[in-house]
Amino acid sequence: MSAPAAPPLPALLALFVANVALAFGPWFVRLADTGPVASAFWRITLAAPILLAAALGTGWRPTGLRRGLWAMLMIAGVCFAADLASWHIGILRTTLANATLFGNSATLMFPIYGFVAARALPRRMQAIALALAAVGGALLMGQSYTLDPRHLVGDLLCLLAGILYTVYFIFMARARAAMAPLPALALSTIASIVPLGLFALALGERIMPHHWGPLIGLALASQLLGQGMMIYALGQLSPLIVGIGLLTQPIVAGTVGWIVYGERLGPADLAGAVLVAVALVLVGRPERVAPAPAGVKTTAGDE
Repeated sequence: MSAPAAPPLPALLALFVANVALAFGPWFVRLADTGPVASAFWRITLAAPILLAAALGTGWRPTGLRRGLWAMLMIAGVCFAADLASWHIGILRTTLANATLFGNSATLMFPIYGFVAARALPRRMQAIALALAAVGGALLMGQSYTLDPRHLVGDLLCLLAGILYTVYFIFMARARAAMAPLPALALSTIASIVPLGLFALALGERIMPHHWGPLIGLALASQLLGQGMMIYALGQLSPLIVGIGLLTQPIVAGTVGWIVYGERLGPADLAGAVLVAVALVLVGRPERVAPAPAGVKTTAGDE
């Protein structure tokens, strides 16, 4: 069996840039002088015209798309809107590190979706990873509740955002099988605008800001640079590498929270973060397969 090819350097750089950029999103949400869902609305609304122009600039045109593909992109956009709404509210009720960690729990939820879709049970290493993730999440949420009950609500909202983010990724992966990443991101972004606007109005949030700086920063860092680079990298890197890359987000967000807001992590928080980090690494790690006897054909390994 031949050794796997080295991952492409541009995709690795894109993954690193995406995670660093996305890690600053919670800070911009806290700085915005609108409601949390309204800040998500402006993140999408400000970025959508630029993404659409970039997609059109590549020669893509919104013609010839199948009805089913339009439906997948619309569902993806609504799920992304619900994800952002839940996450942005949660950001204001927990620490930056926890918000980023739970908001990216999609990395652990993808294997669960894969097991259900394939009707297969997890292998030993995969089961260990899922167990470590469960214990780590319990430690993080339990410590948050002990220190401040309001953090538990924020953690759960961010965890809900992670679930919605998983659904978004599932539909986007299906859409990307039939179209390029940039047009798919542009159309799903546009589909998120109306739901987020309605969410913000239904919650009675303040929509119009006095200061546009944080919202422009949120749109540039999170949607254009962060999501743009992430969608590019996801199509070229293995789940293991993406999982390791996602660990940079809580590290960067936690550093920002420590410097700006004095949000120090306690021993249980650190232990929970380590367990989740180990789980993220193990869940994408291919298990060693014993070499087959001579003359015996083997099936393809994990992707």
